[in-house]
Amino acid sequence: MALDPKIAGRLKRTTDGLVPAIVQQHDTGEVLMLAWMDDEALHRTLTTGRATYWSRSRGEYWVKGDTSGHVQWVRHVALDCDGDTILLKVDQVGAACHTGDRTCFDADVLEVSENA
Repeated sequence: MALDPKIAGRLKRTTDGLVPAIVQQHDTGEVLMLAWMDDEALHRTLTTGRATYWSRSRGEYWVKGDTSGHVQWVRHVALDCDGDTILLKVDQVGAACHTGDRTCFDADVLEVSENA
């Protein structure tokens, strides 16, 4: 099976066929991570209810939690208005970041000038 052509036709991919996926905790809105999906990863996510991504570093599909146990149960998926970003709202079990942090945005908070 393949991704529904109506969905595939809306996607605007990078030159390597990927679309960024922003991942949020479904009930709190907490931003957990950014990952990459191609048509197959999105299809797998929509049909299994488990977040599946394309690992650019490993060059393979990756189902979040298969090795770590930190599963993402997908509750909602949406495309942005341009079709160039996917939003996944998930129920995150354990840490979302490979470093063991709850989110990938915990470790390096940048200061904003008060005059900005």
